[in-house]
Amino acid sequence: MSQKTYRAAAIGHTGAGNFGHGLHTPYENIDNVEFIAVSDPDEAGREKAAAEAGALRSYADYRDMLEKEDLNIVSVCPRWTSEHVDMVTACLEAGCNVYSEKPMTATLADGDIIVETAKARGLKVAVAHQAVYLPATHAIKKMLDAGKIGTIQAIYASGKQDHRGGGEDMIVLGTHIFNMMRFFVGDVAWMQSHVTTNGKEIAYGDDHKPTEPVGPVAGDCINSYFAFESGVSGFFETRRDQAGSGRYGMEIIGSEGLFSLRGDVANRLMVYPYPVLVPASSDQKWEAIDLDDTPFSSGNELAIRDLIDAIENDRKPISAAADAVAALEMILGAYESQLSGGRVPFPIANREHPLSR
Repeated sequence: MSQKTYRAAAIGHTGAGNFGHGLHTPYENIDNVEFIAVSDPDEAGREKAAAEAGALRSYADYRDMLEKEDLNIVSVCPRWTSEHVDMVTACLEAGCNVYSEKPMTATLADGDIIVETAKARGLKVAVAHQAVYLPATHAIKKMLDAGKIGTIQAIYASGKQDHRGGGEDMIVLGTHIFNMMRFFVGDVAWMQSHVTTNGKEIAYGDDHKPTEPVGPVAGDCINSYFAFESGVSGFFETRRDQAGSGRYGMEIIGSEGLFSLRGDVANRLMVYPYPVLVPASSDQKWEAIDLDDTPFSSGNELAIRDLIDAIENDRKPISAAADAVAALEMILGAYESQLSGGRVPFPIANREHPLSR
């Protein structure tokens, strides 16, 4: 890392996604970053965030902050997607690199705008898919690439499956899962899905209001199949009110064993060599592999450090804007498939939200 000092700030909106999952606070332990300011139209929220982040100044309007401050990196923090495009593009047009909360956008078209604006300006946009920044995740990737479980054949993934199970779970938490699936095995060639509510297949007009504005959502049960360009088969499911099952995460199936990453990205990875199906009397056991124990909560700081390195070496951040769009494609493709009744090739031609047509 160079000796350049980066000037950072954060945009939040109390009552409309707030400051997300603490995207304004990961700068304090990074020596070559000076945290300058926060913006929030809510006075109480603004004062609270400024104190939490150690900001030198605060603003009610993020546009005012971008105009008056000389900034290099800005966190776009709200959980809600409704203002992300305006906020992120305003930062890019002010010459700032961006760290954005996920989901980055509600539509592929909006995501494309961010990707294209960043490219045109020669700037970087990283997205808060914190798990892919963790050392443990990179260790898993290295083991997969080295053939620890043989040739990767399939990934079986599940959402959190709480009261948001179905469409909202698929975008709010599924975005982490889909981003990680792509991190491990690459791009999707095509997908096909089955989306139902109370056992009935959804149709146009069957979307429901999510608990937070993340775009239209539908279904309380979703099953998706992904054909990855690498030849790997991917499966994703989410059902409502299955919370507590501990199934959030994925199994990665190889020709010689499997990895189980359930209940979040575990810092202890279970490896099971083949044959996977064995008699109950077998003494075959899971093998626990100790991995780096950096907690998920450190993901934001690791992301900022990676963003700075990406800026200095002119490379793609580990989880870039284009990756967020690709993960969203795996989400919206489920509706595209259900409503069209067939498989959906990638990239998806229609970049608007399938439920909004």
